[in-house]
Amino acid sequence: MDLKASLGVSASGLRAQSLRMRVIAENLANQDSVAQTPGGDPYRRRVASFKAQVDRSTGATEVKVQSIQTDKSDFTRVYQPGHPAADGEGYVLKPNVNSLVESADMKAAQRSYEANLNAIEAAKSLTMRTIDLLK
Repeated sequence: MDLKASLGVSASGLRAQSLRMRVIAENLANQDSVAQTPGGDPYRRRVASFKAQVDRSTGATEVKVQSIQTDKSDFTRVYQPGHPAADGEGYVLKPNVNSLVESADMKAAQRSYEANLNAIEAAKSLTMRTIDLLK
């Protein structure tokens, strides 16, 4: 694999993990959001999914965003009869965001991002050493 292809693969990984971290940050920011109307649905967790795609110009397999989907898991019901978003029974629906899961996903995305940065740095270093040898 040549330098351009290896940098392209790592750059696509950086873009993918950056998007993943933005989606996770959005989930964490909305973990306490409730519905605007009584009995309505609150914020629903979002999850980014990726796919491998071959770049025709380099022949390298890169990471592309396949979709950003909503998590279909159930909301948490909390009894708060005085809350403006409470339904007729006094329950408020809370988002299906678990901060521990989001934190673990964020850590995994950060590590993947760092790994891609290290790969770019290694390619840069090898290129510089090759140039030095050719002098």
